[in-house]
Amino acid sequence: MLSFFKKNKKSITTLFPNNYVDIHSHLLPNIDDGSKSFEESVALIKRLSGYGIKNFVTTPHVLDGVWNNTPQNINQKLFELTNYLKTQEIYDVKIRAAAEYLIDANFEILLNKKELLAIKNKYLLIELSYFNPPINLKEILFKIQIAGYQPILAHPERYTFYHSNYKEYFKLKELGCLFQLNLLSLSQHYGSKITKIAEQLLKDNLIDFTGTDTHNNHHLNVLETINDRKLLKLVTPILENNAQLI
Repeated sequence: MLSFFKKNKKSITTLFPNNYVDIHSHLLPNIDDGSKSFEESVALIKRLSGYGIKNFVTTPHVLDGVWNNTPQNINQKLFELTNYLKTQEIYDVKIRAAAEYLIDANFEILLNKKELLAIKNKYLLIELSYFNPPINLKEILFKIQIAGYQPILAHPERYTFYHSNYKEYFKLKELGCLFQLNLLSLSQHYGSKITKIAEQLLKDNLIDFTGTDTHNNHHLNVLETINDRKLLKLVTPILENNAQLI
């Protein structure tokens, strides 16, 4: 009987509202470490659509010297993928593009030139090195906002240097930074410590948005296993927030 109830737990993939927008994914093919082909992109989009996600703002990496993506080549790849979706008779999804910007030395150059792709022309998805935060992070966040953007920090729960200094999360919020939780962090995909911090951030009402951060089918396999009732109860109200980013 116990195994029956375990098997019938609701997965997070059944809880997405109709107007949910996945604001963090890597669905454009051959542009970063995400999808490797148009066929793979379609397969991922079909699976996500099966969960009820019909709106995407896909966000390829921009990382100097590794993925030197620009608004021009990102938009060109989006154009190609959109046309390919039509050839596959997929008309019920809407896909836009922004980018996920690593805060490195080149980022400030792009910011000064305003050569950036933002979500809804306003929200800028940024990420930090996993080793340590930029020394001048406070200054950069200020510059982002002076330039007219609202920074969204991707997967704050994954920056382990903040785990032992949890109050830094509150400071980042005070500096005007919004937080986007990776839904995969509610599994053990990144490790139990990440899940614990994700739960605490949710409990402290510090999470503003969510995203799948889908790179491949394995990520979606993991997503389908997320069924912890306590975590789902915490994250479900936050799923509604993404609709404002259409």
